[in-house]
Amino acid sequence: MRLFLIGAGGFLGSVARYLLRGFVQGAAPESLFPLGTLAVNVLGSAGIGVFWELAEQYGVLSDLSRAFWIVGFLGGFTTFSAFANETFALARDSEYAGAAANVAAQLVLCLGAVWFGRSIVHWIWR
Repeated sequence: MRLFLIGAGGFLGSVARYLLRGFVQGAAPESLFPLGTLAVNVLGSAGIGVFWELAEQYGVLSDLSRAFWIVGFLGGFTTFSAFANETFALARDSEYAGAAANVAAQLVLCLGAVWFGRSIVHWIWR
């Protein structure tokens, strides 16, 4: 059952990632900067903050729910490998400022989003 839930969550997360990344990148001004991937990573980081806080601090999620949401859905949704590849491509194309900006934005915004997600749950749940 656990593997089925992880697989189902991963499928849904991957489809959601594809749709959101395409929507954001399509809505953004023409740019080499991967805004769609950044949006997915920030949203996924906030999501993992929410679900992890609910599971760890409040015991709201069962083991199977964690398998579906955290391992499956968010594992399929977040795109760290795409981030790494896009950063490499920017650097390879001598877009060093863009590569550095992408690394800084991903780190600062995604770590901040995890903190934000956990803080929101803590604030609501207290």
